[in-house]
Amino acid sequence: MDELEEKVAEAIAHYWNTRKAQKDKQKRRGISDASLRSAVTGGAQMDGFINLFKGLIVDAGLDDQFIFYRKALELPGFFRPTKEWDLLVIKNGHLIIAIEAKSQVGPSFGNNFNNRAEEAIGSALDLWTAFREGAFNGGVQPFLGYFFMLEDCQASNRPVRVKEPHFKVFPEFIGASYMKRYELFCRKLVLERHYTSASFLTSKSDSGLDGIFNEPATDLSFLSFAKRLMSHAGTFS
Repeated sequence: MDELEEKVAEAIAHYWNTRKAQKDKQKRRGISDASLRSAVTGGAQMDGFINLFKGLIVDAGLDDQFIFYRKALELPGFFRPTKEWDLLVIKNGHLIIAIEAKSQVGPSFGNNFNNRAEEAIGSALDLWTAFREGAFNGGVQPFLGYFFMLEDCQASNRPVRVKEPHFKVFPEFIGASYMKRYELFCRKLVLERHYTSASFLTSKSDSGLDGIFNEPATDLSFLSFAKRLMSHAGTFS
């Protein structure tokens, strides 16, 4: 755990450098990149974080034969047949861990924030309902983790106006930037027990190439997330 911050920095650098390489490759091929779509279509960007999760789980005592992170990532749902997660731990016919790892870069945050929120809430509801119905071969409650990395930029820090044509929104959203909205969102996912733990990091596209990152909220720090993940994993080692 002493080297955790360094490992997170390496994952941050991997994210931004991989994204830059993907974007540069598409530009060389003459593909339009006006919406930055080319830079978000490559799944390899999050590999640094997925490998970090895997390493923490192994350090907690679980053999990597039980960890799935490149294939066989589907779990049965209640409202849909299956949902693909980013990392799973399955041992002796029991779901031990499921992790969702997402990111968001600018310049457009509005619709993407709503999509990310709906996706995360829906995935959790689907999994826990399927768990209640016995989909995962037993009553062992899994660790459900949510990790989010947001670009720290002018657009994500700018206060956002809310519309209230009929009813007042909750006061914490008044004047909140997208960065603050994501912080509130990750915190509420845990407070409402949709996820066991959540981590929220931010990073700039330039300094992020060198692994620089920030943690806006101590309760959503990567260290806190890692401790809960390893504690849960250790009970099944």
